[in-house]
Order: sequence, then C-alpha cells, then structure tokens
Amino acid sequence: MKPRFSPRPQASTPLRQWSGPLTHELVQRPAEFGLGQLPHGLQPDAVTESICGYCATGCSLRVHLRAGEAVNLSADTNYPVNLGMACPKGWEALAPLRAADRATTPLLRGPDGELHSVSWDEALRTMVERFRGITERDSAEALAWLSTGQIPCEEMAFLGALAKFGMGMVHGDGNTRQCMATAATAYKQAFGFDAPPYTYADFEESDVLVLVGSNLCIAHPILWQRIMRNRRQPEIIVLDPRCTETAMAATRHLPLRPKSDLALLYGVARLLIENGWLDTGFIEKHTNGFEDFKAFLLAGPYALSEVNAASGLDEASILSLARSIGSGKRVSLWWTMGVNQSYEGTRTAQALINLALMTGNIGKPGTGPNSITGQCNAMGSRLFSNSTNLLGGHRFDREEDRAKISALLGIPESSIPTRDSWAYDRILEGAERGEIKGLWIVATNTAHSWCDQQRLRRVREGLDFLVVQDMYADTETARLADLVLPAAGWGEKDGTFINSERRIGRIRKVSRAPGQALADFHIFQLVAHYWGCGEPFSNWDSPETVFRMLTAVSRGQPCDISGISGYAMIESNGGIQWPLRESETGFSTERRLFADGKFFHPDGRARFLFDAPQAMPEPPDGDYPFILLTGRGTSSQWHTQTRTSKSPVLRKLYPENPYIEVHPSDADRLGLRAGESVIVESRRGQMSAAVHVTTTVPGGSVFVPMHYPAVNRLTLSSFDPHSRQPSYKACAVHLSRIRNA
Repeated sequence: MKPRFSPRPQASTPLRQWSGPLTHELVQRPAEFGLGQLPHGLQPDAVTESICGYCATGCSLRVHLRAGEAVNLSADTNYPVNLGMACPKGWEALAPLRAADRATTPLLRGPDGELHSVSWDEALRTMVERFRGITERDSAEALAWLSTGQIPCEEMAFLGALAKFGMGMVHGDGNTRQCMATAATAYKQAFGFDAPPYTYADFEESDVLVLVGSNLCIAHPILWQRIMRNRRQPEIIVLDPRCTETAMAATRHLPLRPKSDLALLYGVARLLIENGWLDTGFIEKHTNGFEDFKAFLLAGPYALSEVNAASGLDEASILSLARSIGSGKRVSLWWTMGVNQSYEGTRTAQALINLALMTGNIGKPGTGPNSITGQCNAMGSRLFSNSTNLLGGHRFDREEDRAKISALLGIPESSIPTRDSWAYDRILEGAERGEIKGLWIVATNTAHSWCDQQRLRRVREGLDFLVVQDMYADTETARLADLVLPAAGWGEKDGTFINSERRIGRIRKVSRAPGQALADFHIFQLVAHYWGCGEPFSNWDSPETVFRMLTAVSRGQPCDISGISGYAMIESNGGIQWPLRESETGFSTERRLFADGKFFHPDGRARFLFDAPQAMPEPPDGDYPFILLTGRGTSSQWHTQTRTSKSPVLRKLYPENPYIEVHPSDADRLGLRAGESVIVESRRGQMSAAVHVTTTVPGGSVFVPMHYPAVNRLTLSSFDPHSRQPSYKACAVHLSRIRNA
C-alpha cells in the first residue's frame, strides 16, 4: 500500500472548506460527527447495553432511554461478567454526565491569567501554533502526551497514531502506568507477552484463593461476589498489612509487615521446594530457570525463621500458607495495587507467578497468577495506545514490526519511532529539566493522582504550553492548563473496552455531550486536520472503522483478534476474550490462556525471574515514625473523584473530608481522640485529616484513602526499576495535633 503521509505537514485550512465558523458547523451538522444522534438502529424508548466506564471488572449495564434520553440504568443479567450485579458506581454512572460543571466550550488562558471561552477554531489554531513553535525551536521530542485507561481502544489508538505518526512525537504514556505497568511488565518478562491468563470463572472454580494487596470487596466488589458464588467452600487467604474488608471476610488473614511481601513469597517458594510440594513435570516441560531460582532461595535468607523475622508472621502461619498452595488442587493467586504500586512490584508479581509455575497452577480451571486490573480500559491501553509499545503489542525497536504496521496502516515506516517512549515519570522529569516544553494531557488528572505534588508544580513551570482534554474544566489539572478542550465522557461515545480477563466489550453512545463538547475521537480528527496531517487519517472515520484496523494490526500476535468481524459480533457473544484468530470458527464464552503449556517466548517456555528484596526507599525514623499506607476508601469512590463526586448518592456513601486510620496504641501514645484533626506530614508536604481510631491498621502504620486531593502531597517519587510504576503504598510520615491559637 502506498503511504499517504506527506513528508511534512502542510498548513491547515478550514475543515472540508466549510464556510462558517467551525464551532457552528460542528454543532449544526451532527451527521458529520455523530452528535445528537442515538446509536444506529436504537429507538427513542429502547433499552440497550453498554460496558461500565469505571473499573476493569467490565460489567454490562442496561441503559433505559425515554424520548431519546438515557434516564436510568440496571444491571445486565445475561452478561458473563456481572450476571445481573452492579456496584454503587455502576448504578450511578449517568450522574457524572449531568453535572452542572461540565466543560462545554474550549477555554484559553488569556493575558489576564484567566481561562476564557473561545471557539474550536481559535482553540485548535492556538494549540497547533504553540506546539509547532516548540518543535521548530527545539524538536518534536520537546512535545509529549499523557493519556489514560479510561477512553476506548479506538480513541487510544487514534491519539497514539496521530501523536507519533502524524505529529512526530516520540514520548507519550498513559495513567495505566500508575496502576498496571507492573503487572504488564511481569507478564511480559515471565510469559513473553502481557497476558493475564484467567477468566472470571476461575473465582468460582478455585479450592484455594490467595489475594495479595487486594481489597477486592471495596475495589472490585462484583469480583468478590463471584468468589461468593464458589460452591467448593474454598480457602480464601488474604495477605495485607491492614485488616481490610476483604481480610475480614476471608477464611484467613495474614497481616504481614508493609513491603515484606517479596521476602514472604520467597519463603513460601522455599518451603514448597523443601517439602516437595512441586509439579516437577510441569517445571521440566514448560519452564526455564527453575534450578537458578532454587539455588537463589536455598542460599538466601528465606528459611522459615528468617521470613518470620522479616514479615512479622509466625512460623506456623507461613508454613500453613505454603501447605495450602502446595497441596491445593486448584490454586489461584490474585493481586492488584498493593503489589503493583511498589518499588519492587515487578519482582513481587513474578514471585506470585513463580509459585503458580512451581505448582502447575496455570492454564487449568480455578488456577493462575492473576492480576486484577484497575481502570476500565487499562488493558486496551496496554495493547493499543501506541505509547510505550507499538500498536498491538508490537515493538518500536523491531524492524519487522515497524514494517508490518506501516503496510497495514498505509504510513511510511520512517514516521514510526525506532525506540520506546519515556515512561510517565521520565516525561515529567523531562519537563522539569526543560526538555519537554509542550504537554497534552487527555482524560487524566495528573495534578491530583501523581506522587509528590509539589514536584509536579515545578514540572508545570517548565512547560511552555499545557493542553488538557477532559469532561470537566475544574479538575486540579485543568486549572493549570493553558488550553482546555471539552470532551465527551462515557455514555456519550462509541467504542470498546478490554477488561481484566481480556474480554472486549462494547460501549455505546446513549446521550449527547453538552454544549460544544466532542468525543475524544472527533477532537483527534480535528487536531489531525489543523496540524495538516488530516489526509492520512481520512479513513479513520469512525470508531468501528478503527476497531477493524486494530483487528488487522493484532493478526499473528498473542492478542490476535482478527476473528472479530465488528461490533455486532462482540455484542451477540456477550463480549469476546482475546485471542480470537481469524481461523477459529467456534469459541467458548470464557477462555483461559496456557492450557497447552505453551508460552509466548520463542522457546515456548515461561521463565522464573527473581531478585533479592530491597530496603524500603523511605523507612520510618525518629522524625517520621509512621509508615503511610494508601488505597481505596469505599466502593463509592473512584480515583480522584472527578466523576464520583458528581453523584449526590455516591457522595453520601463516603466521608466528605479526609480521614486517617490510626491504631489505638498509637492514638493513646500521642493523645489523639477519635474525630479530632491532625496534621499528617512527610518530607514533601502535609495535609490535615480527621482521626479514625481502629485496629484495622497495624501499629506503627497509618492509612489514608487515595481519593482526596491532598494525599499525594505526601507520597514519594520512588519507582519500580522494571515497570517505572510509582510506589504509592509506603512512605514515612509524622502526625501532630492541631492546636488552637
């Protein structure tokens, strides 16, 4: 196919030579951009289905329409994920769309320092002028973007292709880096591809479930309900420093010391070896590196007494954990942010993978080393965002991959970068150093969610021009922007999400975005036009067209979805798990990977990977004597509360103001009373919080939910060396009473 890209973008002209103001044309010609229309074939008083836009459980919601307006939601009883269940966020998913503070027009910061409404034409001309000025003065490498795990695959792919192939950017990453980079890296290194092996049926098929750093009851309540459907009377073991809601509901809670999980898991692996609780046939036939791992364990400080000292767990509990894993017929190991958001999270995830490989607990019902994903489309981001890997899990540094993508998409191979992007933290460090001068942030709230917020303010000072594209103009990040582009949200656009179990599900447009807000897909079309590279993307004319491109791009990859003909096939099958190759004529609703024992490394074997545990980057000391733990607060809160705070119902289900959990012994020693306010201070910043005295948090540690804006004033800029994921879960803090003047 002949490349259709011009060597250099040409000066832009009004879109399709329309004579009127562009804003007027967008609003008045809905057929051109799909505005104000119901989904194709949908009646004004119909009921349709759409995958929820919060977490990666991927529940299907039934959307009830009256006179063409979405008026209510109910849970889809036929969908194989949620089986008629929904959490509070799902029931209230329409509320954020109706919020009074939606961004409805582009906003440009004027000479007075304030944001003012402007037309789309002025907004996009300004964006292009400022970004082009940066590339001409410096280079295209002085531009970068930060995206999300919250928009559909088709929009992620469009953004990544536009930025890299059309605008010449090298660096771009997503906030998936904050939740799933560790799991993705662990799987890639161990299996040869980012491939969560399980299906949700495994929750119901396990005899033993081990949850590490996962408060499933709160973070993924529908998945906890899937465990409750398990008829095998399973043993449910929770490894967590806190006595979380999940720990309380489990059959056994092991309250290990914060960040001792890697040493504990190595100790368990050593006990499996010493007691012969191994599947030697599986190890010999399907893995590499076991003998090196065995030597590492036997030579290191992983004897029972040493792991007891490191973890704070008694020897009987550690031995019992090893016995349950070693003797269980169907053992599944599950983890989420308590593992991923760690300075050594990749090796901790791989320690769980190692346990599954040692015991042959993979590829069979009720088994697997299984990461539970955070955001609704983090898996889509991992595969198709074109940020830190080339579309479809291909590699930027591999010539044959670049040639394949070039041929399939009709782009010159020279437009594809030959090296990986910087990760999220390095993009921000580049801005702090003055190497990144223009930044485009899409559907994420960096100024709230990124660690060490004071440092982020310095990053902002280093930028010449910041563009924020979001549903709301009042997020912490949008308030810092030079230009705000108003975007449609979930329920106002079409596309696909990929959930934790690799299931591709359909999202539908059931409501029109307010004012002049546009779907991100259409904003990318406009940016391409104004940048002067619109012609190469002229066939990127609808989300479903782009989805079909992605099926072609995936062909031959582990995530091959070339067998999916389009959206109708996804809908009629209750979502489809990847892979589904073009050659496959029949498939099960729920499928797991590695049933044949073949992995994605060239030799078909999985790898044992390990490193010695490292010291906590910032342990408590005399000045900062407490370990700060962070995590989910309630099932009615979500991340930075950008959307959940818009629902009056959800706001009633969680405390409005920040609180801190303190153990009774620590509260007594400091003279703290329940309900009084304290200053929580780290070496980077401080916040105030109301004291909640509880035994759910261990002595010497405190816990604050991550959803409140001030929390990341405290957290540490520490990153896993393999995944570059931030270590949000442990830093040193000091508590002091607020004294009246």
